[in-house]
Amino acid sequence: MKDIFTAPFVEEMRNTTANMYRLGWDERNGGNISYLLDEKEVGEYLDLNHVIRTIPLGFDATAIIGKIFIVTGTGKYFKNVDTDPERNLGVVRIAADGQTAELLWGYSDGGKFTSEFPAHLMSHMARLSVDPANRVVMHCHPTYTLAMNYVHELDEKKFTHTLWEMCTECIVVFPDGIGVLPWMLCGTNSIGEATAEKMKEFRLVVWGMHGIYGAGKTMDETFGLIETVEKAAQIYMLTAHLPRINTIRDEQMKELAEYFGVHYRKDFLNL
Repeated sequence: MKDIFTAPFVEEMRNTTANMYRLGWDERNGGNISYLLDEKEVGEYLDLNHVIRTIPLGFDATAIIGKIFIVTGTGKYFKNVDTDPERNLGVVRIAADGQTAELLWGYSDGGKFTSEFPAHLMSHMARLSVDPANRVVMHCHPTYTLAMNYVHELDEKKFTHTLWEMCTECIVVFPDGIGVLPWMLCGTNSIGEATAEKMKEFRLVVWGMHGIYGAGKTMDETFGLIETVEKAAQIYMLTAHLPRINTIRDEQMKELAEYFGVHYRKDFLNL
């Protein structure tokens, strides 16, 4: 059996959480990540027949019975993941009853997965229904994206369009746009269900006055989606109070999307 601390999926979680904390996206215990793993790869590092304990999920995850995830822990600080991954992360498998998770490794202090894990699982299920290669769901509180929530209409078309105008790369990186939810109570199944519904259409969902959810095939893709939104939001916040002299026009965004061959939301442009 290989050393779990050298597993690529553990190293990715350590590196990504450290980066997100460094960027100021995940203050205190804000933010969470879940990463769908390959059972064969996990089996190289853990005895899949050894279940440490079971943890109630709080909702029905029958659709993903047997799936294995590495997930950040509830109340855990991203800044501590790199130095103590076994305390701050856990590898869990959705049990045969669809109602509980089997802990295979981690949460060594007796903890459990993030309170938003049900919301993550709902988003995983939604994304897998439209993209079977999806593996990552990431939630964080990027500063400028959050600031933008307070000064910009929380309308999906308008919010997306403004961000597309900020950087030439934006319509290429997230051509499917950004879903937007109003403020909702976090840590509940209700916000998870609302996010999952949006995830059928978008890989990025803004939680009004709270943060953002991103989904992708890899950790890099998902991180990059949020990173690009945050850069665009930063440019917007730095310029929103100034006269707009130049902008990327809608016909130029159309030209970009078609040149790079991405399927973009044509209804989000004003052509």
